[in-house]
Amino acid sequence: MRLRLEPGMEIDGFTLREHLSTGGMAQIWSVERNDDPSPDNDGVESIPKADFGSDALVMKFPMLIDSDDPIPIVCFETEQMIMPRLSGPHVPRFIAAGPLDPQPYIVMEHVQGESLKARLSDVPLPWAEVVEIGAKVARALHDLHLQKVIHLDVKPSNIMFRETGEAVLIDYGFARHEQLPDLLAEEFREPFGTTPYMAPEQVLEDRADPRSDLFALGVMLYFFVTGERPFGTPRGGQIRRRLWRDPVPPRAKNPDCPPWLQEIILRCLEVNPNDRYATAAQLALDLENPAQVKLTERAERLERDSGMKTFRRWLKARKQQPLETPNIVGQLSRAPIILAAIDLTPGTEDLAEAQRTLIARILAMETQARVACVNVLKLSRIAVDVLEDEEGRSLHVQRLIQLRHWGSGLELPKEQITYSVLEAVDPAGALIDYARHNNVDHIVIGARASSAFRRYLGSVSSQVVAEAPCSVTVVRTPRDRRQGE
Repeated sequence: MRLRLEPGMEIDGFTLREHLSTGGMAQIWSVERNDDPSPDNDGVESIPKADFGSDALVMKFPMLIDSDDPIPIVCFETEQMIMPRLSGPHVPRFIAAGPLDPQPYIVMEHVQGESLKARLSDVPLPWAEVVEIGAKVARALHDLHLQKVIHLDVKPSNIMFRETGEAVLIDYGFARHEQLPDLLAEEFREPFGTTPYMAPEQVLEDRADPRSDLFALGVMLYFFVTGERPFGTPRGGQIRRRLWRDPVPPRAKNPDCPPWLQEIILRCLEVNPNDRYATAAQLALDLENPAQVKLTERAERLERDSGMKTFRRWLKARKQQPLETPNIVGQLSRAPIILAAIDLTPGTEDLAEAQRTLIARILAMETQARVACVNVLKLSRIAVDVLEDEEGRSLHVQRLIQLRHWGSGLELPKEQITYSVLEAVDPAGALIDYARHNNVDHIVIGARASSAFRRYLGSVSSQVVAEAPCSVTVVRTPRDRRQGE
């Protein structure tokens, strides 16, 4: 027997206030937590009331009335398993969950912000805004993937933005956690997701690849740029067409779309996951560094592929099986972002060479890695900064040229390396902020020869080691190592 939900009803220490929305498989109510502690219930998990204000909560109920369809309850069980394991600004904070009898529910943070669904009536959006949205969602996806979860239902209605700007991913009914049972795969033999956004591998019932979320993000970017979905709204067997039919290029729909943005979108929409971005972090890096996006024939495309090319893909798709995909963490670890913090001060050439040698060794093992070459142009806290040399040339541009020269020695394809010169009063803080913002996995930084002055005040490398959100390798030259003996 299911409860008839009404305002004022109390459920396990929560009072229903207002019915906010009803979706395909659930309804959402705003709730308040009562003053008395929640009663202990078998199967109920919760956190102390003090952790959240009473006006910041919502309760989600599965739609089970007059339905024999088991999918809603299985999706709800999946969400109840996954949400308590998630944390961070890109997910709603979990508060409590109720058992299946008499009424299952999830209580979570009420995200104070707007849903991306609210922008659907405004499409096509200015491409600069699309890029900003895409970068924020990509960063949220990377954070989710780091927590061993693939969303598998990325679409505008499942994305919100906090008042502070971060993208928040909601609704984990179709999601998969690498270390939890995949109830949908165990109980059903059909693809799951929202058909306009489903990746080809999802069509083949493969739910193990985090790059499926990048395909869905590519569909969103295409839609916000052109006002149309790249594969329409297919039904039934029509969904298999995306195994062989490429979309009309975005620039054919909207000439204002820059070639580099079309390059990114069509790369996200590749049929084979291996042809997409390796990680969401790498996708975000390209969206925020358009000048460094390597343009291929994708960027200039104005028509779909020829009939013969499509026919060959169709023949291949008839026998296509799910790809053997790595686990989530394995995929991310094979495609790290490495920050090379390069000091271009005269006299540090040996140190820069030692860094290049170490990074080359890392790249020999991590073939999908992305290298971000960064130099910091230190500004003064008090004096007026001189940003030109005696001949009037920009110091920023000169540093960028030097940085590119350093990076050329790695002999990497353009799509695997970017260059940035940061201007900052605090070089260590700038490097740490860059690493945090871009989901850097590994920082390689040089340590200058020791001195009494540096020992007294501390060094950039020691501050980076202490505060960086990732692994840090500090490089010394052989001469520095001998001097320290």
